[in-house]
Formats: sequence, C-alpha cells, structure tokens
Amino acid sequence: MLHTQGPLLSIDVGARETTTESVDDVLADFVGGRGVATALAHDRIPFDADPFGPENSLFLATGPMQASQMSFTGRMSCTGVSPLTDGLFSSNAGGFLSRNFVGAGNAVVEVTGGSDELVAVHVREDGVTFEEVPELAGAEVPAVVAYADEEHGLPAEHTACIGPAGENGVRFASIMTSESRAFGRGGLGAVLGAKNVKLLTFDGDADPPVEIPSVSMDVHREAATADNIMKQQGTTSVTDLANESDALPAYYFAEQSFAGAEGINGDRVEEKKYKKGTCSQCAFACKLPTRDDATGVETEGPEFETVMSFGSNCGIDDIVDVMRANKLCDRFGLDVISCGDVVAGYLDSEDAFGDADLVRETVEEIAFREGVGDTLAEGIDRAHEELGIDNWTVKGMEFPAHDGRALNGQGLSFATANRGADHMYATFYAYEYPLVTQDQAFDPDGLSDEKAEKLVELENLRAVEDCGVVCRFSRDFMTPDRFEELFEADYESLLNVGGRVVELERHFNNQRGFSRADDRLPYEIDGLETALDTYYDTRGWTDDGVVPSVGGGSSAAAD
Repeated sequence: MLHTQGPLLSIDVGARETTTESVDDVLADFVGGRGVATALAHDRIPFDADPFGPENSLFLATGPMQASQMSFTGRMSCTGVSPLTDGLFSSNAGGFLSRNFVGAGNAVVEVTGGSDELVAVHVREDGVTFEEVPELAGAEVPAVVAYADEEHGLPAEHTACIGPAGENGVRFASIMTSESRAFGRGGLGAVLGAKNVKLLTFDGDADPPVEIPSVSMDVHREAATADNIMKQQGTTSVTDLANESDALPAYYFAEQSFAGAEGINGDRVEEKKYKKGTCSQCAFACKLPTRDDATGVETEGPEFETVMSFGSNCGIDDIVDVMRANKLCDRFGLDVISCGDVVAGYLDSEDAFGDADLVRETVEEIAFREGVGDTLAEGIDRAHEELGIDNWTVKGMEFPAHDGRALNGQGLSFATANRGADHMYATFYAYEYPLVTQDQAFDPDGLSDEKAEKLVELENLRAVEDCGVVCRFSRDFMTPDRFEELFEADYESLLNVGGRVVELERHFNNQRGFSRADDRLPYEIDGLETALDTYYDTRGWTDDGVVPSVGGGSSAAAD
C-alpha cells in the first residue's frame, strides 16, 4: 500500500527540544495524513488531557499524494483534542503549505508542551529553531504572515499561524495557512494559542521517496478540462439548490430557506470574483478570490458555508456584508461556520437579525473576548443558556448548512460524526440533493438500513481521502479503481483503513465519556434510533455507541 515516507518530528515548545523517530509501522498501516495523526494521537495524548494543557499535542501530517503533481492534493491535516468538542479532532486545510511541509523532510510533526513566551517555530530540512516574538502578541494574521516574509524570507505558503482569537482561547479559533486558508473547525487554533505558539514555518527541498502511479496525471488532465460550475462559483454554486430543497438554515435555524438567497448566491459571488484561485498543484481551481470595488473589501471566498452562517442564518441578504464578515474571520483566525452561527444566535437573542454592523462588531468582540464576545467565544453549547437560545450543536460543534431536517441522511451523519456537526465527515448531502448520478442517489426523506450502511462506507472513504490526502471535490474523478491504482491496494482494504481511523477517534472519545447519548440532534428525524442501531451494528460497536477495547494506534490495525 502506498504511504507517506519520513520520520515523526516531535517539538516540545516548553523545553525547546526536538526529537525524531521512525513511525514506519504506523505509516504502513494508516497511509498518512489524518490516519497517521489519529493513530499517533491515540497513543501519545492522555485520554484525560485538558485541551488547553501542555499534555495535549497537535499533529500536522500530509499524505503520499503530496509527492505528486495531481490536482486535489494541496491539503493536509491537523489533529488534537478540541477545546470546542472535548474530543479527538482532525481539521483539514487547503492552500499551499502541504508541499513546503513535505520539503522540510518529515512525515508528521508533533507540537507538544507549552511555552512561557510567545514563540515562532521554524522547521527546516536541517533542524528546528525557536524564536521569541513578543512583538507579535495580538497581531492579526496578515501581520504575522508579513513578519515571516520580511524577517525570514518565507511567504504565506510556508506559514501556519494564529490570530488574536487563538491567543485569546476562543474555542473555535482557526490555524491559518497561506494567509486565507484555515484548519478551521474544532478550535485547534486555541490549542496552539495555549501553547503560546504564534507561528510555525516550514521550508526545505526534501524530495519524498514516493513513486506515484501514472493514473494521477489522468485525474489531473480531467480536472483541468472539466466543465464544472465550481470553477466559477466554488461551493456557493449549491446555494440555490439548497434553498429550494429547504436545506438552507436561516434566522438561527428557525427556518430552512431564505427569501434573500438571491442576494448571497453563487451568481452574486461570481460577480465579485476577480481572478482564479486554487490550491497547490490543482487545476480544478474552485477557490474564490473576491473583491467589491465600491467598498474596497477583498477576501478569499465566501464559500457556501459562510454564505449560510453569516448570510441566511444572520438574516443578511447582501453578499458584500458576508464578504466583510469572512474577511474579519480570516484576519482574526476564526472558524467562519462556528463564528457565524454564534453571531446568529446572539442576533436571535437581541432580535437583531439583518444588522450587518452588529455582526462585524460582534466578530471583533469574540476575537478579543471583549464584552459579550467573552461569552460567545465559548461557543453555542456553553453559551446558549445565558443567551436564552436553543442549543444548535452536536458534540459541542455548531452546524453547517445542508439541513438534516430536509436531508435526513445528512442529519444521521451529523449525529454520528466523531467531529460533531460536520458536513465534510461523510458528505452524505451530495447523495440527497443529489450532486451525484441518479443511480448513486438517495431519497432525502427518511432513514433506512441502506442509508446507515452507506454512511459507514462514506465515513470510511472520507477518512481514506484525508489519509491520502485528496480533496473532497475530487468525487467526480476519483473512482474506486483509481483509488486502487493510486494507493496500490484493493478498494475494500482502503475502506478498512478508513474504518480503523474512525474507530480510533471513537475509541479515544469513548474514554473521555462519549457515547450514544452524544449522537443526538436538536430536532427529530423519524427512525433515527433504529438507524443508529444499524450504524453501530455495521461498525461492530456496542448498542451504546462504544468501541470495544482496541490496542494502540499502530496495533489497532491487527485487531
């Protein structure tokens, strides 16, 4: 089986010490990326670790496809215990960091301990240096990126950093890379902030000894020549379909469609797009550099989830207002989904839907934990009672779009996902709109054994993609036979790798008290309990959603 090559580099930022060790057995079992990071985290982070404590570690990892020139491969994973969900959590980011990360010569980088001083950590092919950076305290992301470029000659694509939100322990703070891309969900930016690490940089010319099968270039050519609406509108191309399907949350989830959708849909975003945007090596180019000449606001996006969280869910029907909120989140280092939902909840509590000025004021207050922002920075799960609003989270994480009340299989996916309310954990919504061919599609209404079983397959496949690392939007190009050719393994074996990743996440979280009681939704779906039974049975878990005892990350593959 094709897998990443290289050592684990462990960086103790408190002791200012580094070690390297072979993890070849873990790489061989889990391919790379999320799988390897999850296996190592399962073995090395104590089950009772405080997310903000020095015993929590962050594992940055990429996969063997970063040795290729194939489209859909400019991504990597970051894994640790989430301050938002309190469970083991992997976040995924695109942009241009992954190949510079590989160039530094490591398969995985672990950041552990805690520094007494604010530091930048520079990872090079020939070693690691620590730099105290008190002058960057409170700095916004563009200023941090500019510092790395001006002082070290390393532009944005070499950097991963936090903004004020991470320093201030906002539970949904992002780690930003390539300036405008994010390890967004789960608050891992707050973990980096708790370690007093403001900036990580990666640089080198290491050439990973991974031979990539030639089918990779078939995928690349097809990505370059495909006629796909995402090349013009990115993920916002689904806005009108979601709205027509009653799957676009509005007014803090009180409604499932938005009368003002035309003002924030893909057409409006396309009108503001001023150049092509992409990730490393990708010819699909679905990113959205946008600019509004009248106001001067320029940002990367907004993507569809931001159109929901800061648009329809806040009662905002002007795409420029959504762009402004998106820009603030990138500057401060905030997850746009959680932040937008939290702001929407606050607007609900204040009867202030549609107030774009208040939206921007509140985002800044959250980043700096000022005024009501100190409460909102805790997330909806911890703040909803004080605000007097419903708790729209699963496992402590705020909802994206693709409303499960309309797309019931996606609702089941929100319930079961180890990350909480996360649309990317299985992407079941694509099979219910549908965004796939009719022979693959499911009726969005209702739950069945077939949906529960399909969900297991999709969760496993998405985990394989995160091991590879291969982008979700490759679904029209990455067929089962191509997975087999690229990773030099039969498809079922690859799905089994994904299944073990999901199982290790679940097992870790079980040790922290997670069970069936956490696989719940803030709304009713007929047949949910029966579907959960089928899901657990298919995975071989107990009726309470608990994984039978497994060994460590590397040995779990043999269980």
